Amino acid sequence: MYQLTRNRNYMLRVDLEDFQGNKVFALYSSFSVGPELLSLVMLFFSAGDSLSGHNEYMFSTFDKDQDVYENNCAKQFLGAFWYSACHAKNPNGVYLWGKDPTHYAIGNVWSSWKGYAVGMKSISMKIRRVS
Repeated sequence: MYQLTRNRNYMLRVDLEDFQGNKVFALYSSFSVGPELLSLVMLFFSAGDSLSGHNEYMFSTFDKDQDVYENNCAKQFLGAFWYSACHAKNPNGVYLWGKDPTHYAIGNVWSSWKGYAVGMKSISMKIRRVS
């Protein structure tokens, strides 16, 4: 992704769908990924903004803890993404099939829309080049 977004301007659209068929999105007017570093600017959202709080943070995985939390966010919340301390979204988390408060925030959640206990049916992230 770094090579793809390095020399041009891109916007990011995140589309979300819950298990009741409701669909929302978040649109970021500027999006780029440096060597593991996320950079974006919020433009419009119907899903709420669960991503910009992780702006300028490194991508963290089970085996490469790069978040600022004392524990490894990827291990604790069973995902991998740009985490700060830890997350407001977890698109690579466990597929929960909707509401499941059994384990806090491990699902594929977007907290500003449905909270931490409701997994999404789908989350897709699309980039588009802008002039």
